Amino acid sequence: MTMHSAPMEKTIRALLDAKKYQTLKDVLVTWEPADLAAVFEEMGEERTPLLFRLLPKETAAETFAELQPESQELLIRGFSDRELHELVNELYVDDAADLVEEMPANVVKRILAQADPQMRKEINEILRYPENSAGSIMTTEYVSLRPEMTIAEAIQRIRRTGVDKETIYTCYVTKERKLLGTVSVKDMLLAADENTRVSEIMDENVISVSTLTDQEEVAKMLSKYNFLALPVVDADGRMVGIVTFDDAMDVMVEETTEDIEKMAAIVPTEKPYLRSNAWDLFKHRIPWLMLLMVSATFTGMIITGFESALASQVVLTAFIPMLMDTGGNSGSQSSVTVIRALSLGELDFADLPRVVWKESQTALLCGLALAMICFGKIMLVDRLLLGNDGITVLTAFVVCFTMAVTVLIAKLIGCTLPMCARKLGFDPAVMASPFITTIVDALSLLVYFSIARSLLFT
Repeated sequence: MTMHSAPMEKTIRALLDAKKYQTLKDVLVTWEPADLAAVFEEMGEERTPLLFRLLPKETAAETFAELQPESQELLIRGFSDRELHELVNELYVDDAADLVEEMPANVVKRILAQADPQMRKEINEILRYPENSAGSIMTTEYVSLRPEMTIAEAIQRIRRTGVDKETIYTCYVTKERKLLGTVSVKDMLLAADENTRVSEIMDENVISVSTLTDQEEVAKMLSKYNFLALPVVDADGRMVGIVTFDDAMDVMVEETTEDIEKMAAIVPTEKPYLRSNAWDLFKHRIPWLMLLMVSATFTGMIITGFESALASQVVLTAFIPMLMDTGGNSGSQSSVTVIRALSLGELDFADLPRVVWKESQTALLCGLALAMICFGKIMLVDRLLLGNDGITVLTAFVVCFTMAVTVLIAKLIGCTLPMCARKLGFDPAVMASPFITTIVDALSLLVYFSIARSLLFT
């Protein structure tokens, strides 16, 4: 629960305890649905249904749409058929479709039974589109105008039908469902003559998306063009719905969360953290942990392979963690930067040569700076202050040269793997920190021991 919702919860509990229901109702209608949902989540199984019934129908529907699926299911099971009928038909179609997707089969059956035939038809239309597509997140509630309408007729239509639409600012001009153009309410209100035809002021250069367009691409387009909504058309160019900016924001949060989880080597989950139990967290974390643990076996094999050499130069062992950590961190920096640029559409696979060149230059600067600082640290701290006589100038050079090479290799791997993954159709986020760190750890050891063997063991 957010900090600002804590006083709200205290106020609600106090009014409930005093049984001042009318006062409570007057207070609730002044709050935003999102804030009400946050408070309702904390009120418990007994109080939430009572609070929900105090809300006006429209506010109740908006608040319901903001609740977590578990809370929604709890309320639905306590609703009478009449209450459920009123709620479902008050929801926007996309919210109703999301509700049906989240609920168990027995609850879904009851929801659809209480929905009006038109609502049920529209819900089923949305549900038939692939998951994470534009069709699956669109709403079919938009204002449609005919091109031959006058401005006066168009405004009258908006007044008559707009109350049930998710947005009325942008209207869509269609003929036999074919999308011809768009016109804003602002353009119609500012038109000099109310007898002007809609076709005369509409914008024919319409940017639209297909029902099968990926939802993340739709969200990027809404952000790029600063649209309030984006029309969705089928394969025949017929308009079937719109994706609004609030749905796009939900998609962006969902996709970003998923990328962060993948970059941290966690299988993505849709449950909020506080609603996930230890078993849920275990199931989503253990697959990657086991994979990374097994892959780290290669690191152990490399160290074992150079065991005899290490025995004659034990001092080299002390610098292994520093080299591995520096390499892993360098690779992570490049991978995170490139993955973010890919997700924002700033990079494409064709940019790989430019990315490699840029990262090579950066790696050279970083490697030289780290090598010089490391050389000074080894000679001053490890040799003089700590009195480690086994460290020679040549030993320090081997460590520092290895560091510079490791940084170069790590940054090249960090920038190329995500771009190659995208090219092959994989999510670039998978090639983030843990995966790259494991590869760089093994390579840094190979470089370290190869250089040491060439310079120290001859």
